Amino acid sequence: MIYPSIDKLLNVVGSKFLLVNIVSKRVKEMEEKDYYQLNEYKSTKNIGKALEEVSKGLIHITDN
Repeated sequence: MIYPSIDKLLNVVGSKFLLVNIVSKRVKEMEEKDYYQLNEYKSTKNIGKALEEVSKGLIHITDN
């Protein structure tokens, strides 16, 4: 089973398109700056870690 579930993620973000954009930007940031918001992750890959951060509400979306 995939963690976190897509249903939980869509409750936080709202659309799959927005979720993909947010996660891709966060993964790039993780790779460039080596900055992680949680101490422990269930996932080993950065994409899973970014999804966990979204599900926990650590990434905030603002309109520009």
